[in-house]
Amino acid sequence: MTANTENADKNTAPETDAVAPPAAAAAPEVADRPVREELRLEVIGTHTGQFGAPDAGDTTGYGGTTSVVALAPAATRPYGGWFDDVVDALLEDLTEAGVDPAAAIEKVVVEHDELTLFIAREYLLDVARPLRDDQDLRFELCLGVTGVHYPADAGRELHACYELISLTHGARALRLEVTCPEGDPHVPSLVPVYPGNDWHEREAWDLMGIVFDDHPNLTRSAMPDDWVGHPQRKDYPLGGIPVDYKGAATATADTRRSYR
Repeated sequence: MTANTENADKNTAPETDAVAPPAAAAAPEVADRPVREELRLEVIGTHTGQFGAPDAGDTTGYGGTTSVVALAPAATRPYGGWFDDVVDALLEDLTEAGVDPAAAIEKVVVEHDELTLFIAREYLLDVARPLRDDQDLRFELCLGVTGVHYPADAGRELHACYELISLTHGARALRLEVTCPEGDPHVPSLVPVYPGNDWHEREAWDLMGIVFDDHPNLTRSAMPDDWVGHPQRKDYPLGGIPVDYKGAATATADTRRSYR
C-alpha cells in the first residue's frame, strides 16, 4: 500500500447507519377504532393565579400564572397488569351480545395505577351486566355513584363515576365514568344491576342534578323536598348565613370573596 492510499484511508469517514426518525406515538384505540380526537385529552378549564381568589388582589407574585386543567389522557396498549385482560374480556362480551364495543366504550384511562372506562350513557347497562356476571370479570360490588361538575367541559359538564370491586378476583377495582350535558342530565339507573345504588343515585340527583332514568324512587335524600337547585354544582351560589359573635360580624361567603 502506498503512502497516499494509506492517508486516504485514514481520512475517509467510517460508514454509519442512517438514524431512523422517531416513531409516531400510538393513537389510543378501543376495539381497533381510534378514540375521538376531542376525547383523547379533555381540557376542562384554565386557572389564572395560584389561589383562586382573583378579586382580592395579588400579593404572592403568582397572579400572572395560567395553568391548563385537563383530565387524564386516553391510554394506549398495553394498559399493564390485569387491565388488558379485563378490557379484552369486556370487549368479547359486548361483541357476543351484539353491542359495538367501540361505541359503548369511549376511551380507556389509566392513571395512578387505576383503570377507568368512559362509557357512553346509552350503553351503561350493557357494560355493567357482563362486568358483574362474566366469570372472568365478576365485579360483584358497586360502591355507589358520585357526581362531578365540570362547567367548561362543553356538552359533558356532568360526570357520574361508579366504583366497582371484584371480590372473586382479589379486590380488583375498576371505575366507570359516564358523562351527560347540563341541558340533558339523564343517565340510566344502575339499580337493576346493582340494587345498592338506590340511595347513592338519589343523593347524586339531589346534590348534582343528574337524573337517573328508571330509578324506583328518585327523590331528594339530603335537601328538603321543596329545595330549588342542586347545591354541589360549581355554579350554585355559595350563600350562607351572616354571623354576629361578641360584637364582630361575619358576612356570608358569597359577599366576601369568590372561589373557583
